[in-house]
Amino acid sequence: MSAAHVPVLLAEVVDALQPRAGETIVDGTFGAGGYSRALLAAGSSIIAFDRDPGAAQFAQGLPADRFRLLERRFSELDAVTGPGAVDGVVLDIGVSSMQLDQAERGFSFMRDGPLDMRMAADGPTAADLVNAAEPAEIARILYVYGEERESRRIARAIARRREEQPFTRTLELAEFIEKTLGGRRGAKVHPATRSFQAIRIAVNEELAELEAGLVAAESALKVGGRLCVVTFHSLEDRIVKTFLAVRAGKTPGGSRHAPPVETTAAPSFQLSFNGARTASAAELAANPRARSAKLRAAVRADAPVWRAAA
Repeated sequence: MSAAHVPVLLAEVVDALQPRAGETIVDGTFGAGGYSRALLAAGSSIIAFDRDPGAAQFAQGLPADRFRLLERRFSELDAVTGPGAVDGVVLDIGVSSMQLDQAERGFSFMRDGPLDMRMAADGPTAADLVNAAEPAEIARILYVYGEERESRRIARAIARRREEQPFTRTLELAEFIEKTLGGRRGAKVHPATRSFQAIRIAVNEELAELEAGLVAAESALKVGGRLCVVTFHSLEDRIVKTFLAVRAGKTPGGSRHAPPVETTAAPSFQLSFNGARTASAAELAANPRARSAKLRAAVRADAPVWRAAA
């Protein structure tokens, strides 16, 4: 495994998961296999999930008696493992560096490729979304998933342009959005950054997948089992933070994104530590992509799964 494929916060994740020989851990987002390799080295057995068919190439050489990779969504992990069956679950949310670096996948606005953005090999593409969705829906996606303040302006411009010529390429869309917003004018962040993030999240249903995956992990973990989730932007982190706070009995006050939650169910998790852990200075120096990464972790308590109780 090359240095470029070392996952972010690896040491922190291993510390929180505390893998041991004989344990079974779910790597819900296999990617290039960085977490799985570290956990296998500790003696644990791994059930890995990745809906990207390209992930299989990174599983070559892993021990067949302690490792298996399933081309499925991690939200289905409890259906595979059964309830209360695993000692740990790790989720690394969002697009991987390999996917971003592959122009043919269409994730990056910095590389020309087909406007695809699908993590799996099926379903509607990003081109399908921008060329067919109603302008109001495109605006909603850009605003909610990308926190793009100019969402309506971009959506209206896309709707006008696609009538003359549908969008098919990543750079085509990126340059169009940049032009619509009046260029960079010295901005450090590309004007299409938020829009591409939003479209990718919508195409892959990433936030709904995360919410379902957290519930699946709650079901699959044994009492004392550990859950670790690494996120890369505020929408993902807010979902994880709220889920763990509520499940640990620390009901948040709510916000416009997450209204207050009231429940009498017994806490199903205990927080492993307060707040989130972030990358060290050494890791940031070696991998600038780790700058926005946050790790939150919790331990499964001796209480029923909330959805079952509900």
